[in-house]
Amino acid sequence: MNIHEYQAKELLSRYGVRVPVGKVVFTPDEAEQIARDLNCKRFVIKAQIHAGGRGKGGGIRFANTPEEVRQVASEMLGMRLVTHQTGPEGKIVKKILIEEATEIQKEFYLGIVIDRSQEKIVVMASSEGGVEIEDVARTSPEKIIREYVDISLGLLPFQARRIAFSLGLEGRTLNKGINFILGLYKVFVENDCSLAEINPLVLTGDGEVIALDAKLNFDDNALYRHPEIEKLRDPDEEDPMELEAKKWGISYVKLNGNIGCLVNGAGLAMATMDIIKYHGGEPANFLDVGGGASVEQVTQAFKMILSDRNVRAIFVNIFGGIMKCDVIASGIIAAAKEVGVRVPLIVRLEGTNVELGRKMLSESGLNIITGSDMRDAAAKAVAAASSSSSVETEN
Repeated sequence: MNIHEYQAKELLSRYGVRVPVGKVVFTPDEAEQIARDLNCKRFVIKAQIHAGGRGKGGGIRFANTPEEVRQVASEMLGMRLVTHQTGPEGKIVKKILIEEATEIQKEFYLGIVIDRSQEKIVVMASSEGGVEIEDVARTSPEKIIREYVDISLGLLPFQARRIAFSLGLEGRTLNKGINFILGLYKVFVENDCSLAEINPLVLTGDGEVIALDAKLNFDDNALYRHPEIEKLRDPDEEDPMELEAKKWGISYVKLNGNIGCLVNGAGLAMATMDIIKYHGGEPANFLDVGGGASVEQVTQAFKMILSDRNVRAIFVNIFGGIMKCDVIASGIIAAAKEVGVRVPLIVRLEGTNVELGRKMLSESGLNIITGSDMRDAAAKAVAAASSSSSVETEN
């Protein structure tokens, strides 16, 4: 789960991590009033959406007076902000953060993630702050400092000191940097974060170490332990279909391809997307109905796939263990009767009750293309999607 920058900064400040003074607003009137309350010489106005690259898209601007803040707010609120992370459709700005502008002496990058290959938390830092860390990793990997953490011990003071020293901090700023890093690690661990990213982390003109921007992501599977964080979810920033899937206990992520996937099991779902890509196709979604889905869940999953106008073929890939093939067949038939199937349907069934499932589908009257195995079915799905797209283009 993602949260907004202003929410991340509020959480960081509760742990003693320094952030700029500011407040989120929803109207130009509120923006002007907050600017007057801040009573500073220069202001920064930041669009609050779940995407990076806001500055390049016009989502971060400066003003010198409360009146200018109001003018910028009136232009920014309601605008469709397009960045490299939003895609061409962009996102509507519904709230903005008004902050006191910071005098920047030096910018850094600081991030904490889980390195699954090492099975450890890793703290990453770089003196190249304010830019895409992926670009730094590609062009100047030596500029990225990595400190791996033994989870049983936590991030030790000497490790935080080594990171801060490597960034070039010294004197009293060194100690401030150490405390900042230790505080961020505490936020990460105690709130079950999957990502804590400060970019840029800045050294100010008066020697303070401050999070100029902040991004916190949380492990969805741990949210039951953090109801206060769950309340920070912004439905406007999430795909409506993914929210609907959560209600039904279905794992769904919308993608940009044209082959809808209905699969049981996260591993098989990933493999299904891989084999579609291998054959030259593009999956339209990740969809895992789980190992023990009901007919109703399968029906809902099928309806979700069919609601995507980009879908040109559907690939049902089921290996029945706990999930029985006849249950999948019942769900497909029920959904088809309710909403209709307008695209080719490719099915590969194996496992428990597979013969019954195949019989039900063959007698359903649906136009189904069967695959002898996963590779064969994937190739047929890619071919069917391509043919369907060609017909759509001609029409």
